[in-house]
Amino acid sequence: MEITKKQKVILSLILGSVAALGPFSIDMYLPGFPAIAEDFGITENQVSYTLTSYFIGISLGQLIYGPILDKFGRKKPLMIGLTIYVIAAIGCALASDLTTLIIIRFFQALGASVGMVAGTSIIRDTFDDNQEVAKMLSSILLVMGVAPIIAPTVGSFFVEHFGWRSLFYLLAGLAIVINISLKLFLKETYGYHPEIQLKFKPIAKNYWNVLRISSFLKFSLAGSISMSIMFAYISTIPMILMNIYEVSQATFGILFGLNAGGFIIGSQVNRVLLKKIDLKKLTLIAMWAQLIIAILFIVTAYTVHLPLEIFCVLMFLILFLLGFVNPNAMALSLESMRTNVGAASALNGSLRMGAGALMTFLAGKFYNGTPHTLIWFVVILSFVSLLFVLDYRRSHS
Repeated sequence: MEITKKQKVILSLILGSVAALGPFSIDMYLPGFPAIAEDFGITENQVSYTLTSYFIGISLGQLIYGPILDKFGRKKPLMIGLTIYVIAAIGCALASDLTTLIIIRFFQALGASVGMVAGTSIIRDTFDDNQEVAKMLSSILLVMGVAPIIAPTVGSFFVEHFGWRSLFYLLAGLAIVINISLKLFLKETYGYHPEIQLKFKPIAKNYWNVLRISSFLKFSLAGSISMSIMFAYISTIPMILMNIYEVSQATFGILFGLNAGGFIIGSQVNRVLLKKIDLKKLTLIAMWAQLIIAILFIVTAYTVHLPLEIFCVLMFLILFLLGFVNPNAMALSLESMRTNVGAASALNGSLRMGAGALMTFLAGKFYNGTPHTLIWFVVILSFVSLLFVLDYRRSHS
C-alpha cells in the first residue's frame, strides 16, 4: 500500500498514542505504590500483584481480540476496547480494597490490550516490506516512549496533590480523548470478513497454525523473553530506588524517565541503522551486546559497591539495547505472515504480556531487598532470548 510521509507521521502518532495507553497505565501509578499500600493497610509488595493481574489481562485480551480484529476489521473493535478501558479505569478509582483493585485492573487491561494487537495489525496491513514494518514499529515506540518518561513524574504530582485515585480518573480522560481521535482520523485498513468464524475450534486451529511457523515462534519467544527484562525492571524499580537508594518520589520519577529514555533512544537509533544494516544482523548484534552488558552488570554488583549512578547507567544501556531487540524481533516474527495477521499479532503480544505477568510475579516473589534479584533476571533473560535467535540461525543456515 502506497503511503505518504505525512500519512506515516499521522499513523505513528495515532497508533503510538493507543499503544502508549498500556504502559502509561503502568508507569503512572508506580509512584502511588506507597500511598495505595497505606490506604489499604498492606505492603508495597502486595500492591505489585495489581501489576500481575494487569499483565494477565493484557495477555488474555490480545488472544481474544486477534480473531475479532480479523473478522470485524481494526477500527470498531479498537474503539470498543478503549470504552471498556474507560469504564474499568473509573472502577479502579472507586476500589475500596486490594482484591477489588486487582480484579478491575484485569478488566482495564482487557480494554487496553486491543490497542497492542490492532496497532501491529494495521502496520502489517499497510506495509509489505519487512524493514519498513520494523521502522514503523520503532516510530511508534518513539511516541510510546513519552509514557515512561513523563508518566512517573505526572503520577508523583497527582499522588502528592490529589491522591492515588486521581491517577485512574486521568487515565479514563486520556482514553476518551484517544477514542475521539480514532473516530476522527483513523481509516479502516482491513474491513469486514464474514467467512472468519468466531468459534473455539477454528480459532484454536488458527493460532496453532501460526505457532507452527518456525520464524514466528522463535522470534516471538526471543522478543517476549527479552522484553521481560522491562517487566522485571518495572516491578522492582520502585522498591530499589525508593527503599534501597532512598530517593524521593519526585527523584524516582526523573530517574525512571531517564532510564526509560534509553529504551526510546535505542528504538530510534535502531530505526536509523535499519537503513544500512540487515534486520536479522542488527538484532543479533544488539542481543549479544545486551548479554555482555548484563554480565558486566552482575560482576560489578558483586565485586564493588553499586552506587546509584552506576546502577542507572548500566540499566540505561540494557534498556537502550532493548529498544533494538523489541521492534526487530516483532517484525521478524511477522515476516512470513500474509494472512492471519491479527491472530499472529495477538499471539505475539500475548506471549510478551504472559511473560511479563510471570516476570512481575517472580520478581516480586524473589526480591530480597537488594538490586541483585533484578540484575540476575537481566542476565538470565538476555542469555535465553539470544539462544532462541541462535537456534533459528542454526536451523536455517
